Amino acid sequence: MKALEWTLRIALFGEFLGHGIFALRAVPHFQELMAGSLGISTEAAAGVLPVIGMIDFVVAALALVYPIRAVLIYAALWGLLTGLARPVSGKEIWDFVERWPNWGIPLALLLVRGWPRTRRDWLR
Repeated sequence: MKALEWTLRIALFGEFLGHGIFALRAVPHFQELMAGSLGISTEAAAGVLPVIGMIDFVVAALALVYPIRAVLIYAALWGLLTGLARPVSGKEIWDFVERWPNWGIPLALLLVRGWPRTRRDWLR
């Protein structure tokens, strides 16, 4: 079970580190994706993306150091929503399907660590 947990932790780290770097750099593809799915300007997206990148770095670090359950559910929801942003912004549904690991990996890690039973468990 430890090998599975560490495999998921490393995969989650890589996913959020990579996305964080692209977001921090406010790459045009991410700007267009945000603009197309949220109905905002690419300039507004460029302003928000570095903040998202910093959040992604925190998620990546916590995935390795201490994968808090609340952060894992955030990562799963963020992965789901960013995947859904593709068809919402006009891309094919397959762009969403291809990104299922972006929400599946953090959800799997949450299940491996154990679904929280109390409010306090969300912070462990």
